[in-house]
Amino acid sequence: MEPSGAERPAERTLRAVLFPVAPRRFPWARPAQLVLRSLHIAAMALVVGAIPFGADFAALRVPILLTLASGVLLFAVDLARDLGILVQGSGVAVLVKLGLLGLGVLQPADRLAWYLAATLVASVGSHMPGSWRHFSFLEWKVLRTPDR
Repeated sequence: MEPSGAERPAERTLRAVLFPVAPRRFPWARPAQLVLRSLHIAAMALVVGAIPFGADFAALRVPILLTLASGVLLFAVDLARDLGILVQGSGVAVLVKLGLLGLGVLQPADRLAWYLAATLVASVGSHMPGSWRHFSFLEWKVLRTPDR
């Protein structure tokens, strides 16, 4: 059965909310991301730097929690702007990074290698050209140019 006319606008509205034509702009997003990214990098450096010296979870609890919290908040800001990033280069890089981090948790003996690989993916994801960042793997094209 085809949806009634009353249901179609709601679907379009939900789609427009989740996947806007242009990413939403929040005046607080840039400064918040600057602070969160700086905290994320510093905390992550403590975790990755301590692993070769045998630091355990108890010793790294605070940096791990700071890395996790700042990473979740950074990704939440990006998702609030546009859920479409999940199928674009920047979002795929984050998902690959999360997968590598998960492998590090599942394979503690190889944790350093997995975390270093995640760090490399994150670095590329943060500094790749706009045409890669906004490339949609769903539509197989660049969706927008960098918003600078």
